[in-house]
Amino acid sequence: MARPGLIHSPRGLPDTCALGRPPAAAASMSGPTGETPSAIQICRIMRPDDANVAGNVHGGTILKMIEEAGVIISTRHCNSQNGERCVAVLARVERTDFLSPMCIGEVAHVSAEITYASKHSVEVQVHVMSENILTGTKKLTNKAALWYVPLSLKNVDKVLEVPPVVYSRQEQEEEGRRRYEAQKLERMETKWRNGDIVQPSLNPEPNTVSYSQSSLIHLVGPSDCTLHGFVHGGVTMKLMDEVAGIVAARHCKTNIVTASVDAINFHDKIRKGCVITISGRMTFTSNKSMEIEVLVDADPVVDNTQRHYRAASAFFTYVSLSQDGRSLPVPQLLPETEDEKKRFEEGKGRYLQMKAKRQGQVEPQA
Repeated sequence: MARPGLIHSPRGLPDTCALGRPPAAAASMSGPTGETPSAIQICRIMRPDDANVAGNVHGGTILKMIEEAGVIISTRHCNSQNGERCVAVLARVERTDFLSPMCIGEVAHVSAEITYASKHSVEVQVHVMSENILTGTKKLTNKAALWYVPLSLKNVDKVLEVPPVVYSRQEQEEEGRRRYEAQKLERMETKWRNGDIVQPSLNPEPNTVSYSQSSLIHLVGPSDCTLHGFVHGGVTMKLMDEVAGIVAARHCKTNIVTASVDAINFHDKIRKGCVITISGRMTFTSNKSMEIEVLVDADPVVDNTQRHYRAASAFFTYVSLSQDGRSLPVPQLLPETEDEKKRFEEGKGRYLQMKAKRQGQVEPQA
């Protein structure tokens, strides 16, 4: 298939890429094959309102584009056979690392490919490349795996079956099944673990959890929603990143950027007209990184039959940067209560586990 060309916006700037088989990063992904396209690419130039004051693109902007590519390819696949029409809804995002910053004026190439399908869910793997259109330089900025479930357009509570896919190798299906079982187990464990809420505190001391914790309240409008009238996963992720960024900036009082996002779990759907509260609190600090827990709670204010509920949760990792982009030491968090100390130790465990995993990946290459 020929390489897709850029569709230009009215201002003459490349804004979105034609959908089809992507080149470069996505072409290296070896997913299943089938009659419908198993991969797409979307492109968009980064503008000033996508970035922070230092010119680095917000992590939430990248996450939103990742989810948009994922929902397109998964919805397209789930409607590839005759039958009840559906829209794919985001259920979980696996750990996402921000490998390199993206800046204003660069073009983001987001490549998405279906890599596994269970009976009721689809795995989509995404690569994000940044392109400097002045020099032609390209670099990989993000990799992520997302899980979607198809919901009927006629009955939003009905999960439809996913059309089968054909794998080029049997090992691909077996590896995909292992990833599916692992994420399913983790998602259920996280749902039961996230029952607490972020409580405000009066006159908190600097470097404590209460000092930097933040909340954002958002009324869900039509532009936030899918055809079902429920919030796009990408909209929720962008708001979560904004809150995490505020927490990190309050703690460090420097320029901060998203370094990684642990698994984002979507526990329940958020309907149009709900008021959502996105709360963030610092859980752990190492010498040069901060872990921030973000919780999303929904309040169906126009529906007296439904109560306040937990809709999504995740851990974001941020780093502090100097004006010239160099990593800065992070002020150490001072946990006060027993719950804060427990969350600090849990965060330390996740940090050490990921550090060991990274070292294990690097050492064999030496």
